[in-house]
Amino acid sequence: MKKKFIPLLIVGTALLAGCNQEQTTDTGSTTPAATAIDKADAIAVVNGQYIAKSTLEALEKEIAERSHGQVFPKEKLIEELIQRELLVQDATQKQLDKSPELAAQLEAAKKALLTQANLQNFIKANPVTDAEIKAEYDSKIAAEKGTEFKARHILVKTEAEAKKLIAELNKGADFAKLANKHSLDAKESQNGGDLGWFSAAQMVAPFSEATAALEKGKYTKEPVKTQFGFHVILKEDSRALTPPPLEAVKEQLMPFLQRKKVQDMIETLRKQAKVEILVPLTDEQPKAEAAPAPAEQPVEAVEGEAATPAVEPAKAAEPEPAAPAETKK
Repeated sequence: MKKKFIPLLIVGTALLAGCNQEQTTDTGSTTPAATAIDKADAIAVVNGQYIAKSTLEALEKEIAERSHGQVFPKEKLIEELIQRELLVQDATQKQLDKSPELAAQLEAAKKALLTQANLQNFIKANPVTDAEIKAEYDSKIAAEKGTEFKARHILVKTEAEAKKLIAELNKGADFAKLANKHSLDAKESQNGGDLGWFSAAQMVAPFSEATAALEKGKYTKEPVKTQFGFHVILKEDSRALTPPPLEAVKEQLMPFLQRKKVQDMIETLRKQAKVEILVPLTDEQPKAEAAPAPAEQPVEAVEGEAATPAVEPAKAAEPEPAAPAETKK
């Protein structure tokens, strides 16, 4: 059966480092690797080098995480590790590991792995406690004050359409029926323009401000313009904003508090360290060379008119309006 490489989904540097039981020296002899692998703990042997079962398990886990649960046959994974081992042995025989470029890359990879290992070790030794999560919740989430609104709206393209609908509402027309018939938001859903409950931050400012200014049960007497069009808004109710329960946000608070602990630890290390920066912190800007003065040329002007320059002066660029945040309509 012809063997093929499976798609490489991970960088194999760390895995390959654990594949070898022995390492070949410059003289061709072998020296034991840092961790010897017994035959009973191996999945294959390649030219006398054992590939550990733990290497296969790590590869399976990594692929499952990166490919969202996709599973490769074990035969293909083992063949992948064998082919990697062959490449490593061939590269070592060619002494590619002695090249300055690869040595620098290996050193950088080593530092990256040590950095991650140190952070993981710190997080494991300093877990976020339930008390810390509760304190963060109380200070940042439960303490937030605000109001949320329940409203309906009718969205149309033009101001004239919106004013016509307001005139119909003034005559006693049913808001939900008008929304189902005319609103760009409700024609398909036939939900009467119902927006449910929302906070001010969930809507664009003109819409939120107009809703907040309305009395309960009242609608806007003038169209409200947003980037979506023109709105007629009916405010049905309002209430104090209810924060989500602790359990609903606990998983979101955990990584935030972990990062905070790590940042505090790094800042402590920085304060304790003796650091000297040896390069300028800002790049020096090259001095602009003076452009040579253009040769004077005679300009003929019509009597009574100013001479027209050869090149029209550049107009200052007009600032473009900021793009509004994407918001629920």
